[in-house]
Amino acid sequence: MTLSEELAWRGFLNQTTFKDIKVLDGPPLTFYWGVDPSADSMQVGNLAAAMMVRKFIAHGHKAVLLVGGATGIIGDPDGKIEERTLKPLEEIATNKAAIVEQYRKIFSGQNFEIVDNYDWFKHLGYLEFLRDVGKHVPMRQMMGREFVQSRLGEDGTGISYAEFSYVLIQAYDFLHLHREHGVTLQVCGADQWGNSIAGVELIRRMDGHEAHVWSTPLIVNKATGKKFGKSEAGAVWLNPTKTSPTEFYQFWINCDDEGVEDYLKIYTELDKAELDMIIAKHQENVKERYAQIRLAHEVTRLVHGQEAMDIAENVTFCL
Repeated sequence: MTLSEELAWRGFLNQTTFKDIKVLDGPPLTFYWGVDPSADSMQVGNLAAAMMVRKFIAHGHKAVLLVGGATGIIGDPDGKIEERTLKPLEEIATNKAAIVEQYRKIFSGQNFEIVDNYDWFKHLGYLEFLRDVGKHVPMRQMMGREFVQSRLGEDGTGISYAEFSYVLIQAYDFLHLHREHGVTLQVCGADQWGNSIAGVELIRRMDGHEAHVWSTPLIVNKATGKKFGKSEAGAVWLNPTKTSPTEFYQFWINCDDEGVEDYLKIYTELDKAELDMIIAKHQENVKERYAQIRLAHEVTRLVHGQEAMDIAENVTFCL
């Protein structure tokens, strides 16, 4: 498959600014994807976007992986009904280091560069930022955001200037990476669409250049209709001290039958022929959970390695 075909087949297409997605099948682009250090680990939801990023890299595009040391100091307010509690700077530093290590593990063997947006914000003065960046961002654009309207509405909890301004920080990330690294595309989860579009607009207004966004849908558990990536114990983390490899493996074993084919497409790199074979065998006797077992093998091996996967498998089937 071409990249555009594979992204569509695997379910990685949500919204994009590209008029024709086949542009992704042409000359290599430089793109970026970022994670804020709100915790010392990514979750299964982040892993879905990471798997999409692996596809971009495999098809020849250059990846810039951003860890949000600056944005993490404020915290993304989108979707939050009340103000975040600010994290201590020492905790953010610890979380950044953990996210970087997960980047290196998940993208091992692939071509990528890691950057930290704190590196370009730490020397940027407040007045300089307002004059050079804030002047180019219309208030109508910021006030129109759905989460801003909900927080400022009659039943809203209000919003601080810091969280209100978060979008400016992320928009400037795109501009900086465009200027310094030649980035012309941001890939993100569906919940980051508004922040990403702000970066496209800032690049257009300040540099007169064209930039684009590609977003992937949020993964939904078809059996419950809720956001995918939660177990009875809570969020499913990639950090083995937060979610053990055995718990991680068992999470995939327990995935719903309605969604397991989608999860195989999203969270593994199995090709269509092999995936079709897995689903056909699974449907012969769904109680044996053949598809879930293959899914658990593939994802646990990627995140925790072969040895941890073997131990998790043995523990699971001895229970």
